[in-house]
Amino acid sequence: MDRRKFLATTGAGAAAVAVGTPESASASAPAPKQPFAGPGRDFPKVCGDLGNQNHSPLKQISRRTISRLGGAWHTNLEGGSTAQAQQSTAVVQDGVLYVQTTRQNVFAVDGRTGAIKWKTNVGTRTTNMRGVALGEGRVYSTSGANIVHALDQRTGAILWQKQLITDAEGGMDSGCDPQNGQCGGATGTLAGAVVYHDGLIYVGMQGSTGGARGRAYALHAATGEIAWIFWGAPGEGQFGNDSWEGNSWKTGGAVPWIHPAIDPELGLVYWTFSGPYPRTDGSSRAGDNLFANSIVAIDAKTGKRRWHFQSVHHDIWDMDNVMAPVLADIRIGGRLRKVVVYGSKVGMYYILDRRTGEAVHGMEERPVEQDVRQRTAATQPFPGGEPFTPQAPRFDNATRPVPFYEFGGLYTPHWDRPTIIFPGAGGGADWAHLSFNPFTGWIYVGYGLINSGFSNAREGRVNTSRPLGEFFAGGIAAVDPRTNTPVWTKDGEWSLAHGNGILTTAGRVMFQGGPDGLLHAMNDETGETLWSFQTGAGVHTSPIAYEIDGEQYIAVFAGGNGLPYPDIPRGDHLWAFKLGGTVAPAATPVPPAKRNDIRTTAVTGTSTVVLGRVWNATTGQPGPTENLVAQNAMAPQHLRVPVGTEVTFINPVGNASAHAAVSFFENEFDTGVLMPGRSATHIFATPGTYFYNDSVYPQNTGKIVVF
Repeated sequence: MDRRKFLATTGAGAAAVAVGTPESASASAPAPKQPFAGPGRDFPKVCGDLGNQNHSPLKQISRRTISRLGGAWHTNLEGGSTAQAQQSTAVVQDGVLYVQTTRQNVFAVDGRTGAIKWKTNVGTRTTNMRGVALGEGRVYSTSGANIVHALDQRTGAILWQKQLITDAEGGMDSGCDPQNGQCGGATGTLAGAVVYHDGLIYVGMQGSTGGARGRAYALHAATGEIAWIFWGAPGEGQFGNDSWEGNSWKTGGAVPWIHPAIDPELGLVYWTFSGPYPRTDGSSRAGDNLFANSIVAIDAKTGKRRWHFQSVHHDIWDMDNVMAPVLADIRIGGRLRKVVVYGSKVGMYYILDRRTGEAVHGMEERPVEQDVRQRTAATQPFPGGEPFTPQAPRFDNATRPVPFYEFGGLYTPHWDRPTIIFPGAGGGADWAHLSFNPFTGWIYVGYGLINSGFSNAREGRVNTSRPLGEFFAGGIAAVDPRTNTPVWTKDGEWSLAHGNGILTTAGRVMFQGGPDGLLHAMNDETGETLWSFQTGAGVHTSPIAYEIDGEQYIAVFAGGNGLPYPDIPRGDHLWAFKLGGTVAPAATPVPPAKRNDIRTTAVTGTSTVVLGRVWNATTGQPGPTENLVAQNAMAPQHLRVPVGTEVTFINPVGNASAHAAVSFFENEFDTGVLMPGRSATHIFATPGTYFYNDSVYPQNTGKIVVF
């Protein structure tokens, strides 16, 4: 079976406008009237509408009035706790905000005052819940125990509960074999925002890093009963099953961990599925591995596949492109096209016809570098247009590779030696929510400039590690979907790819928050910052807009995130803003490190580093055996010494391999290659922080702080 059969009709000749043609080089050519006209005075769904356009038609807050924007109210939903990060975007209906916290509490909040109207706990086990759904007088939420909850929208009372992700789901299609434990999904958890439409709610899941078999759910909104399940890795007899070698589909991953888009006119749900399992080792799962790394158009009522497009064949890079697809009607060469915008980590968009999956700007299957051990795909698809981020590491920005790693661009294969590529697993656009602005006709997205280091040295499970000591950054891109080319990009100091959604408005102002806690308002034509406000915690959710009695508000839930900054400021800050608001900004938190820091406890009282060994914090000594894989195989990994200290780097006699310690980026010292039993010294005369790694096994990384 040819997994790419539709590409035969979508070559270069299918593009209606030549790539790069400036059909709309400015905001002077607005897009056609959209089928998803915006949420109006409410914002009743994560990303605003069923098309995920993240655009509000409200315009009271505009470029002209933005200087008068201030805090309307501020509420700490969990008493000011900083223990957990928050990724849930609020929704609004009839002046009431609904939002869930990581502690599994669902809140209803007065949109005018910030007063909590009700609070309902739905469990204790956390999950990456990213927003509730509203419909039929209910609030729909999930919990970490894989239970879907329907709450009374007026009171918060639980009306029904439904347990999901059970071994029995789907009968034989589940891939469950109790005799050998291959239950195809027992490790997964519910994730993403819930979506309601026309009597059904749609719920996704995560867990591909542990071998969960992905499934997308539709439930009857009135009862919670399952209407259908769509399997990310098809079972025996299903379309796409033969794209998996042997029984690898049973633990195939391909999970839908971000919410879908829905086209009511076509009756289609557009859902994106993550990469396959094992994540970085393709040796045991030959084939394209459908529907991993795919967008699938699913019949909203029956759960049947209408069409699919796979953005990465046989993924070995965690390049899953999971995101909330955006639906828009755009005019290309005088022809109105109903499109879905898909793509993220690869740093480019695949713009597809919503009815057929046809690539409206053409699609080229290009030969890529091969590794027979990885069973790599011979080609990968590249859309007509241009990427909005670089697609290989560069030496003039944050993608500068840590020395001694092998490195390359998109689809560079790896095996047992760590290899840096960009976009990395957290680079490109990752899961930042896009906005489609009908005034400019552009889509806007935050991106990250973050490398990943891939290898199979630990059996291919979680080897998308980010090299220690590398820098992080990112920015914003405005992309014209009529040509699939960036109109402008704006590099900045922070990665903006992990939930940093963008809201555009009819006031011609766009809003986005960052890891440092600042919420920014920007000119939607240029990206120029017009206004900023400190929220007190990293903003990794989407801002929203709503109106009460003719007064417009902007709201955002600021609570931090674990990626890509482990030390990002966390909290539980729900903010609302209005013209003339007088609530003062929060205190400025300590911003996260802009470098992938080593965060192990500093060791003092020694001036010796043992290479190729892992420090035992219990004994206060290097471990007894050599380690060629771990990132912390420097003992101690984090050393703190006073100025003037002479530090000895030793490759002990018990090691079998050569090792080295070389300062990178700061270029402070280089021991040269040391055979077992050899050592070298360096005197630190200047205060500072010095990262170094092993030139033979470069993932082994240490840090010395000189005070």
